[in-house]
Amino acid sequence: MEVLRIEHLSKQYGKEGTLVKALDDINLTIDEGEYVAIVGSSGSGKSTLLHIVGNVDVPSSGKVLIKGQDIYSLNDEQQSKLRRNDIGLIYQFYNLIPTLNTRENIILPAELDKRKIEETYLNELLELLKLTDRVKHLPSELSGGQQQRVAIARSLINRPAILLADEPTGNLDSKNSKEIMELLSEANIKFNQTIIMVTHDRILANYANRIITIEDGKIVSDEAN
Repeated sequence: MEVLRIEHLSKQYGKEGTLVKALDDINLTIDEGEYVAIVGSSGSGKSTLLHIVGNVDVPSSGKVLIKGQDIYSLNDEQQSKLRRNDIGLIYQFYNLIPTLNTRENIILPAELDKRKIEETYLNELLELLKLTDRVKHLPSELSGGQQQRVAIARSLINRPAILLADEPTGNLDSKNSKEIMELLSEANIKFNQTIIMVTHDRILANYANRIITIEDGKIVSDEAN
C-alpha cells in the first residue's frame, strides 16, 4: 500500500540571478514497509527532500501526500497533528530532554498527544532497542549509542506512518553505527515500519532495500537493493 507520494516537488532558494534549485521536479512513491536510503553528494538536495517530507521545510511547488493527504494543504494545527502522529524523525544529534529519564523521553510524544501509553508496545521497543535495563537512566548516564536508541524509540512510540532518519549515525563511532543500523533494520521488519534514511555513506545505504540517488536536485537512479 502506498504511504508516500511526491508529485513535481521543487524547492528553490534565492532570486533571479542567484537562484539555486535544491530540488528540481521530484516524483516519487514509497510503499508501506519499505526501507529506502537516499544518497548523494553534499548539496545534492537529499536532506532538503527529507525535511520537506518531514514537514519541517516548505516546498516551492509540488505536492507531498502521506497516506493520501496532501500535507501542505493542511492548516497549522492539522500539520502539527500530522507531525506528531504520522512522522517520526531521527537526527544525528539525539535531542533528548536532559531532566527526563529514558522512559520519560520515549513516551513524551504520546503524552503530548494525550495518548494512553501502550505498555506492551513500549516494552517491545525497549527490548528491541536493548534499553530494558536503562529505563530510569538520565541521558547523561547513557552512552552516545544508547542515547540514539532512546531517540529511535521516541520516534516510534506513536507508530508513525513514516520514520525519517537524517544521517542517524553521523555522531557515532563505527561499532555503534553498525548496531544502530541493525536495529533500524529490525524495526523495519518487526513492525513493518516504513523508513526513509538520508546518508552520504554507501555502506550504510546497503542496509536499505531500495537506494535512491539524488544529484543536483534530481533523482538520477532508483534501484532495488
